[in-house]
Amino acid sequence: MTTTAFRFGTVGAPKSIAKKPGGSVGAVLRLAELGLNALELGWVQSVRVSEQTCADIRATGQEQDVLISVHAPYFINLNADEEEWPKSRKRLMDAAYFGNLAGASDIIFHPGSYFGLPPEEVLPKAIQRLAGCVEELQLAGNPVTLRPETMGKSAMLGSLEDTLAMSQAIPGVLPCLDFAHLHARPGDGSMNTYDEWNRVLEMYAEALGEAALQNLHIHLSGIAYGPKGEKEHLPVEEADLDLKALFQALDNLGCQGRILCESPAMEDDALILKTKFESLKI
Repeated sequence: MTTTAFRFGTVGAPKSIAKKPGGSVGAVLRLAELGLNALELGWVQSVRVSEQTCADIRATGQEQDVLISVHAPYFINLNADEEEWPKSRKRLMDAAYFGNLAGASDIIFHPGSYFGLPPEEVLPKAIQRLAGCVEELQLAGNPVTLRPETMGKSAMLGSLEDTLAMSQAIPGVLPCLDFAHLHARPGDGSMNTYDEWNRVLEMYAEALGEAALQNLHIHLSGIAYGPKGEKEHLPVEEADLDLKALFQALDNLGCQGRILCESPAMEDDALILKTKFESLKI
């Protein structure tokens, strides 16, 4: 077991952040103080940040060896109607522009809703729109990776298969694997064994290449769910997610990357996840 396979951190600022300097700079400093070394900036309501603040985040992340990513606003939908799509697109592009200025390598976003349509009808539109975003970023010299997140409800665009299809179709796109969402999405307690997680990772490698397993961006928390999928995030030790089985699968396939915790316990759970992964005995 290697202790350097994954960087651990939080989605959003840790709760124990100091009042000064506060903000995202303070979040980076607090995570580094705790021995965590990844931060996903939680720009989930809107992107309201100055270029100077972004420069400060970038500099602090580099100084503290804390890798930065961004969670774009929730209100993005690759399947939005023609009137709403320009607004969704702007939210994603703003996150990518300012995220790049802040030193973020990856922009995570919720891909949207099926609106009751079959996935095979929705995916072509989603892929076309996302490809247009990537093309604009590339023309602007913006190197960020756009990562559609696997979602926790079956009505949402964002199954594992959806995110793999988008990533196969568009260079510059890779999934954000939210394993809690993948566990909750079926609604029946499945997706919680070593064999199931191993199959997920094998599908990932088959679709995107073995090397893609060295660059995973993972969300992890406890989760409550019902027949329709996700209800709410929970502290990791108050949920039924089998972390040992998941970590064994990640380790056995030589996976690397970042694991970002978005449970209500934030940095406390991030440290628990880090400890559990590093102390795993195969």
